[in-house]
Amino acid sequence: MRILIYGLNYAPEVTGVGKYTAEMAELLVARGHEVRVVSAQPYYPQWRVHDGYRAWRYRHETWHGVPVWRAPLWVPSRPGGLKRIVHLASFALLSLPLLVRQAPWRPQVLMLIAPTLACAPGALALARLVGAHAWLHIQDFEVDAAFDLGLLQGGGASRIARAAHAAERALLRSFDVVSSISVRMVERAIDKGVDASRAMCLPNWVDIRAIFPLPEPSMFRRRLGIAADSIVVLYAGSMGAKQGIEILADVATALADRRDIRFVFCGDGAARRELMTRCAPLANCHVLPVQPAEWLNALLNVADIHVLPQRNDAADLVMPSKLTGMLASGRAVVAMARPGTCLFDVVSDHGIVVPPEDSAALAAAIVTLAGDPARRATLGRAARQYAQRMLSPQSIFGALEARLAALTGGDAAPAAGPQQPAGSAAPAARKSGTSGKALQEVEQSDAGT
Repeated sequence: MRILIYGLNYAPEVTGVGKYTAEMAELLVARGHEVRVVSAQPYYPQWRVHDGYRAWRYRHETWHGVPVWRAPLWVPSRPGGLKRIVHLASFALLSLPLLVRQAPWRPQVLMLIAPTLACAPGALALARLVGAHAWLHIQDFEVDAAFDLGLLQGGGASRIARAAHAAERALLRSFDVVSSISVRMVERAIDKGVDASRAMCLPNWVDIRAIFPLPEPSMFRRRLGIAADSIVVLYAGSMGAKQGIEILADVATALADRRDIRFVFCGDGAARRELMTRCAPLANCHVLPVQPAEWLNALLNVADIHVLPQRNDAADLVMPSKLTGMLASGRAVVAMARPGTCLFDVVSDHGIVVPPEDSAALAAAIVTLAGDPARRATLGRAARQYAQRMLSPQSIFGALEARLAALTGGDAAPAAGPQQPAGSAAPAARKSGTSGKALQEVEQSDAGT
């Protein structure tokens, strides 16, 4: 089957949407499909175009066996409301020539990854031109996030919001399939007018062979000089407006007198600079840059406790992609979530849930777990078992291929091409283009020194 994937983010971005889009493309190729990708120059989560790429140039490359055409875009160093709109619009506009270039290939399915929905008109136009089925896969409800999280404010915001939501509803109804990464996000799409027969839950997955509990202490403890008997609280992921990162600094400050508890914050994004500033005077904190993908398992295993902050108004606008790795690592998880959200449903049976934006409750949960190794072990086992049972790429991609076959009238499994063995997982962790500096950065980026 010929599948064109169209999305803003792609590898070598190692966090967020780009990671999952690249793994999806690679797995589809491994299962015998023909896949092409139209994407942007990699920039996330640093909000800076990666070394070796040029923001204002077109580029064609093959990434892990997948042909990728990259469009120019504008990347603001400090994304805000209007700047973010211009950023997304620049990719939507400048990627159109690359879409047109794919027309002679005549893809059978065109899958648009949201964000960004600004690319939907171009995607739908190409799909109709070549007779392809149009599929929208929603990782974030960007329109809701822009207004509910206050990313767009000021005079006329309510009028703009009404127009944006109306356009969003019209676009969503135009796709043959609309999928999202949690049941409640699918329900939100249906509430926006998507016919239930066209909606599908396609959750993010985790390679349980690449992410697993280590039998020995992680190398990061030695690199960071953390004692073997210290309790490590880890946040690893994007540091943007939706994550509520400022709560982490509040908790680390509140527990500064607990010499047995250390905090490791790893990632990048718009909120990282403020986090580093607030954590700089704290001896119990280490703030690290994004690490190479091949070190991800060691990073996740430095944790005794994973923390997942969340803003109260995020609700089911997003399902944090970092949760899959937390669960697969077999460590206790403390998440901020409201009852009735998908995040609450997942974590409440395999970890501890506290109210969003309640730093005192988060600190109390950390202290409780720090003093109860047996409970940490129990929660960690439950988390690992959930990942093995529910987050396997095998079952998720089986459902994806079945839906693709239903769209095109073909077989669920392609007739030719290399096949993944039964029980196979997502592609092995890919190397980052900046890994040459990583060891030095880990050893020198401790915000407490």
